[in-house]
Amino acid sequence: MSQTPCARTVVSCALLVTALGAGITACGSSGNHLSEKPHDAADQISFNTPTGAGKRADPDKPLEVVAKSDEDRITDVTAQDATGRVVAGELDADGRRWHSTSPLAADAHYTVQVSTEDEDGVPGRKTLTFATSKPTTQQRLKVTFGPKAGEYGVGQPVTAQLDQPVKDKAQRAVVERGLRVDSVPAVEGSWYWVSDKELHYRPKDYWPAHATVQVRSNLDGIRISDRLWGGAAAPLKLTTGDKLLAVTDAGAHQMTVYKNDKEINQIPITTGKPGFETRNGVKVVLEKQYFVRMRGSTVGIAEGTSDSYDLPVYYATRVTWSGEYVHAAPWSVGSQGYANVSHGCTGMNNSNAEWFFDTFHPGDLVKVVNSNGEEMEHFGNGFGDWNLSWKDWQAGSALGGGAQTAQNPRTAARVQPAAL
Repeated sequence: MSQTPCARTVVSCALLVTALGAGITACGSSGNHLSEKPHDAADQISFNTPTGAGKRADPDKPLEVVAKSDEDRITDVTAQDATGRVVAGELDADGRRWHSTSPLAADAHYTVQVSTEDEDGVPGRKTLTFATSKPTTQQRLKVTFGPKAGEYGVGQPVTAQLDQPVKDKAQRAVVERGLRVDSVPAVEGSWYWVSDKELHYRPKDYWPAHATVQVRSNLDGIRISDRLWGGAAAPLKLTTGDKLLAVTDAGAHQMTVYKNDKEINQIPITTGKPGFETRNGVKVVLEKQYFVRMRGSTVGIAEGTSDSYDLPVYYATRVTWSGEYVHAAPWSVGSQGYANVSHGCTGMNNSNAEWFFDTFHPGDLVKVVNSNGEEMEHFGNGFGDWNLSWKDWQAGSALGGGAQTAQNPRTAARVQPAAL
């Protein structure tokens, strides 16, 4: 004669019965529904998608799963397509209905797994597969992520360039939901619509040091408008190095360099003189050039005037497209640490410039304070993204406080460097 589960565990069963109250069978073989194999729940639920051979669902309509009987309830629904994209959804509080809240992709194949319970708590399960119809138009939105894959400083924003303008707020929201940025360690971040064709993504604070950032688009096959559908996009992987920040104090004529928030160097410098003041604010290293020929004519200084110049410059670390660099300036060593005599760049002696050039890389941070110059542009002249408060940055999202175009989104052409 076989023993029941209670006969094998008399003490534990007795304790459990005492805790639950008299008359409740907790350990009996017929009461433990969690251990039962789920039955086929086909008769308990209905779907709003066609499942017959050759039939395809309309991707514009949300997926819906409904319990047929008042005694049955849905406990869980998982839906994803063949590429692994998960469909977000909501389950009603009474467990009677689940519906998708993110759009389905066109010309995609989905698997939906539904878990149920009947009035006695007996579990059921049903798996459904279906395909969606192809889009009525072949016009696709192409997205190109930037920068190129590689290692960057903790200040490097992610960019998304669209090949077609998206102006409508609702359409922008669809695009933005489909652009995913994930990092390890995880941080809070948001997209900002710089223009109708360009978005930037940054965290609330800088990226963590030695983080991995994965960027991808889930827009392929997603309807954006009647005439526009999302297209495929190449994913992007970035990593970050140490947190490097150079604080340039134009008033004190000193640069203080921090590595992972610890001071590692102080450098005497000179910055922009009156009429050519260096921009205040946070800038991001754009590129490095061992040698650059700098000429005043490229920034509108007439040749032959007292301010004109044409000089070879070494160890040039660029922070704006309009010509601001951190570079070697052997001709102004006597003024470094004492006066501002440059045309906008941050100058230092050769050995310090070589150290800075070897230490800093694209994505690292240079912050200028106490200059009489203008504020760094938010966009168009490099990456001034960090000069926007987090509240203002979120306002540039189509999912937050409403999409907006940058106040001064001018796109500066890549001019020849000239601001000595």
